[in-house]
Amino acid sequence: MNRQDDLVAEGEPEKEFNPGIAARLPRKTVAGGALIRDPAGRILFLEPTYKPTLDIPGGIAEYDESPYDACRREVQEEIGLDREIGALLVVDWVPVLGPWTDALAFIFDGGILDDDQLTLDPTEVRTAQFLTLTEATPRLRPSMTRRLALAQQALTTGHPSYADFGRDS
Repeated sequence: MNRQDDLVAEGEPEKEFNPGIAARLPRKTVAGGALIRDPAGRILFLEPTYKPTLDIPGGIAEYDESPYDACRREVQEEIGLDREIGALLVVDWVPVLGPWTDALAFIFDGGILDDDQLTLDPTEVRTAQFLTLTEATPRLRPSMTRRLALAQQALTTGHPSYADFGRDS
């Protein structure tokens, strides 16, 4: 079955018990990122053009797009690879920060990248490099360092984790 078939199988949406309430409910930002490693286990980090810290391939989901689909789309856009994305490693809740709403950040297993040639999108990515988490930490927000450590742990244990701002709960 595909998503459209699943939606049809759900039947009619329930009626709003208070007309207009759905439009007034809070919205969260949702993002999906890929933990892509080289054969030595180093993580693929991108230097974005639009912020001062390193990031992993991925990005914010568009309207009615799943975090998994957003991850695949963003990986293809940012590094030019149409990759199969693997299992969920971490779901992390991120609180309101400045102008940004609170968010849910999903990290998926992006697998091992051997000799594939990356094609970076110059509007989004300055450079890409494989680094250990320790090497990258000075250029990461502390919450991202914690989130990626949990993702690496999930690769080892085979158990995804839920985190609040990068802290295992």
